[in-house]
Amino acid sequence: MNKRLSEMTLEELWQLFPIVLTEHNECWQLWYEKEASELAKILPKETEIYHIGSTAIAGIWAKPIIDILVEAPDSCDLHNIAKEISEYGYIIMYVSDKRISLNKGYTEKGFAEKVFHVHLQHKSEKDEVLFKDYLNVHPSVAKDYESLKLKLWKQFEHNRDAYTEAKSDFVLKYTALAKAEEHRSE
Repeated sequence: MNKRLSEMTLEELWQLFPIVLTEHNECWQLWYEKEASELAKILPKETEIYHIGSTAIAGIWAKPIIDILVEAPDSCDLHNIAKEISEYGYIIMYVSDKRISLNKGYTEKGFAEKVFHVHLQHKSEKDEVLFKDYLNVHPSVAKDYESLKLKLWKQFEHNRDAYTEAKSDFVLKYTALAKAEEHRSE
């Protein structure tokens, strides 16, 4: 008998859902656009929706998971929005004071064909958007990021937290450069 996802340990989940990187796929943008359009129907007005993560960076290998940043107005209750999103087939995975993460496309048998992560928060400096935009404007930096990800892939195939942590210095460095570039252009 198979366990439900909610009954699995973190280690069991990492075995079932290993890090997998694939060549860039043009359909990722279409998947994002369709999912964002559906989410927009249930989100409060003035909510901003962004395609973030490596699937939003042109030409690099990525986990085939569409990351979506949803930024709600400060007047909105994130818990109520998360509840609405969960009724659209998402599972609430993580809750903090500032962010709620929701996933769709995880099954007891592994990944579904399309997998989405929604990062729900109040409006912010949009670090993830700045990072993604910077890499799209600087393809050589994007290729450096791809090289780092490919190097870390097998080392941390079954440990997402360690994989993310191993990329953090790179992400922080180029997010800071993106912010500096943005301030110079203002």
